[in-house]
Amino acid sequence: MKNYYLLILSFFFCWLGHAQAQTISGVVLDENSEPLGGVTVAIKDTNRGTSTDFDGNYSLEAELGQTLVFTFVGYDAREVLIDQEEINVTMVSGMSLGEVVLVGSRNPSRTVVESTVPIDVLDVQEMTVAVPQVNLNQMLNYVAPSFTSNTQTISDGTDHIDPASLRGLGPDQVLVLINGKRRHNSSLINVNGTFGRGSVGTDLNAIPASAIKRIEVLRDGAAAQYGSDAIAGVINIVLVDRTNELSFNVTTGANFSKNANEQTGGVDGETVNVAASYGISLGEKGGYVAFAGDFDYREDYNRMKEWEGTIFNAYNAIEFRAANSGANIANLSDDQIKEFAQDVSYFSSDFQNDISNAPDREALQDLLGLDVTQEELNARGLERTDFNMRVGQSALRGGRFFANMSLPLDDAGTELYSFAGMSSRRGNSAGFYRLPNQSRTYTPIYINGFLPEINSKIKDQSIAVGVRGEISDWEVDFSNTWGKNEFQYFISNTSNASLQRASPTAFDAGGFSFLQNTTNLDISRFYEEVFLGMNVAFGAEHRFENYEIEAGERGSYEQYTQDGDVVIRADQDPAFDFFGSARPGGSQVFPGFSPKNELSRERSSIAGYFDVEVDFSERFLATFATRFEDYSDFGSTLNFKLSSRYKLTDNINIRGAANTGFRAPSLHQLYFNSTSTIFDNEGNPQEVGTFSNDSRAAQLLGIPALKEETSKSISLGFTAKIPDANLSLTVDGYFVAIDDRVVYTGQFTGPGTDSELDRLLAQANATAASFFANAIDTESKGLDMVVTHKAIFNDNFSLKSDLAATLSKTQKVGDINASDVLERAGLVDTYFPEDSRVYLEEAVPRTKVNLTNSLTAGDFNVFLRNVYFGEVTEATTILENQQVFGTKVVTDLSVGFHATESLTLTVGANNLFDVYPDRAEPEFGNRSDGRFDWSRRAQQFGVAGRFLFARVSINLK
Repeated sequence: MKNYYLLILSFFFCWLGHAQAQTISGVVLDENSEPLGGVTVAIKDTNRGTSTDFDGNYSLEAELGQTLVFTFVGYDAREVLIDQEEINVTMVSGMSLGEVVLVGSRNPSRTVVESTVPIDVLDVQEMTVAVPQVNLNQMLNYVAPSFTSNTQTISDGTDHIDPASLRGLGPDQVLVLINGKRRHNSSLINVNGTFGRGSVGTDLNAIPASAIKRIEVLRDGAAAQYGSDAIAGVINIVLVDRTNELSFNVTTGANFSKNANEQTGGVDGETVNVAASYGISLGEKGGYVAFAGDFDYREDYNRMKEWEGTIFNAYNAIEFRAANSGANIANLSDDQIKEFAQDVSYFSSDFQNDISNAPDREALQDLLGLDVTQEELNARGLERTDFNMRVGQSALRGGRFFANMSLPLDDAGTELYSFAGMSSRRGNSAGFYRLPNQSRTYTPIYINGFLPEINSKIKDQSIAVGVRGEISDWEVDFSNTWGKNEFQYFISNTSNASLQRASPTAFDAGGFSFLQNTTNLDISRFYEEVFLGMNVAFGAEHRFENYEIEAGERGSYEQYTQDGDVVIRADQDPAFDFFGSARPGGSQVFPGFSPKNELSRERSSIAGYFDVEVDFSERFLATFATRFEDYSDFGSTLNFKLSSRYKLTDNINIRGAANTGFRAPSLHQLYFNSTSTIFDNEGNPQEVGTFSNDSRAAQLLGIPALKEETSKSISLGFTAKIPDANLSLTVDGYFVAIDDRVVYTGQFTGPGTDSELDRLLAQANATAASFFANAIDTESKGLDMVVTHKAIFNDNFSLKSDLAATLSKTQKVGDINASDVLERAGLVDTYFPEDSRVYLEEAVPRTKVNLTNSLTAGDFNVFLRNVYFGEVTEATTILENQQVFGTKVVTDLSVGFHATESLTLTVGANNLFDVYPDRAEPEFGNRSDGRFDWSRRAQQFGVAGRFLFARVSINLK
């Protein structure tokens, strides 16, 4: 019996041992049901664990009731209770908090959640499959609330390169990096009526989305770390580095909107984008070279309904009959005018008699200015819509190509790296319609007027080469980055009205280019033995910049007399129309650059920086950075940054930063000069000359020389995680004060007394002058919030939700920084006019909220996003015309289907419910006789309406 009990007891312990220690196995997959190799699988509260093999399989000894913890870089950790022998797990990407980032810290292992400043990490590879947008600016506009960018219209070159901003500050106050290296700016400076007027940005759309792995958005001042332009923050673009994997996407779509096709409804704005990427391995030490590129085209669209203003006068009616009779209408005599007036059937007999009895040309001019628009439209068989402008996006054709390479040179980690890109885009946009009754229209060439077009050719090239490795425990990185952006203007369907019959109808109007070469030496070392870790970094930078303006052909910029001579003296009268009005010179819509505008200006800067980051304890981290920078053209600056992070608990961090910053005025702002046709709030054209700050015109008006912008900023926030709920939260408030902010002034006119300023304007074929100036001081403050939630219901069903919001306010503070000369002349309000204040403070949404949900259910993925855009105000100098456009919510929806392991099909919509901004109300006087039913100055999300798309994604491994 005793042996019996012993036998039963032995069996019991054997069974218990088997229950408590048995083999647990399974497979770990990603969200696309692909196996994940290298995932750490550990038993919670023990030092036992394993990792998955190449096929995602794992196996280890564990006990029922224990918990397995699965962790992998770039994915959220998962905890699973052991209740069976086979446990399969799907990992969900969690880059927003757990990813190691390149910006904000020079510690090579610092993650987002540990950072002392707010950083957003955006998975572009995931976005390119699900979201409707295909260009980078629009992707960011809908996914990053602190980022703003919209397609502009009737704004010259700005129709082709979208201005973008961060936290409501200027496009030139955001620094863009690629793989941590400074990206060159665009050559275009925004001088027309758009947000960011007077600034120079970076052409993000020159970079194909297919070449981007992720984007890191640092939402904090960083001039002390990275130099000029980083007042608002830094956008770092990390390029793809995948190998042995071919990705191929084709996206096609169009606007299916109630207001398409001049508000008649239907389909317009067709878009096609073809993108691909592929990487190959180099050597046996993990080297690679990854290639990516795309080609796209988009058609223009028009949201103007009908021109409501005047088109024809009585003289137009007469010359139309004369032209039909074979007469030379370039120089009708008084007798011919009287003769052909009798052929205009709708002229009353009394009016015809008055014309016949007119004693001279002056009397005829008084009579024939009569508006006969409707009668003449009927007579010519035309509609008012035949005189519409093209109010909407420009047409674009372009291709982009990028390569990213890394080649390990030894087993010690020395690496040769390089990345390069090129892009070419051709754009087509139109300006204001030149009507037959305007002196800008030479009717012998264009009897019904004409719609002039701007054709742009934008080329962008860049290459970076560097080597990094370890020397005596110090990480050393030496690199050189070169980039150039070129913008050329070709004007078609136009004329130089002052050349009259001799005018061509197309012109090469010249252009400009910007080149930047940056050489960096970065040295850092991490000391594990100092406190809980200290990272020390220092380095130097040399930057060379060159800005050039190239003249166009002569007819594109000159003004001519009635006899065809070039106007070079104040006593020469330009050609005139029948009514004696002067005909403007230069190509209509965009006068070309003249040899007087031509220039090549360059500068260089040298910089040195030092920063240190110390983990004083497991809870307390502090950083300090300082940077000295000296420019060859305006002097030196020294800036500082202090930031810290304190862990209240393992899941709650408090962080804050204080820094000074600067932005050197761009070469464009220092030296750009040109004459452009600018239309005022009532749609009346003016030839506005932009004069440089060192010009005689600037001296006469008392415009001070440009100097750098300086800033002070602070931020304070916290991050929190609730692991049991798979929930994370970040909240950050900020305050940025900028002194001597560079703006584009209003339009100064001469006194009209043949003064020196009047003569300078005449020489530039201009009626007014504008300048770049440090006119104001501003303050910006706001709050950013990001909430992320991951819910995994089972291995085939998960939901990711992100709520992100920004509330910001920028305003001018203090008095306008005007000189005594300007104050005595009473020109302070021209120096910084009211519409410039609105562009700065109210023309883009100060509130934006984004709620994104991504539901994975087996082979299906459903993407749903709602974006709330706050109100904006019409930018005009007339207070009573400043209409406020209300808040709107735009909904995006797409459904993806994984047809096979390699093929995904996606259909969806941007702006599913065809939402538009508020219409411009007639009582505010901003519609410009029907040209603008929606504001072109105050932008929320554009006026494209509903955009439907379909996408085929192929991924071959």
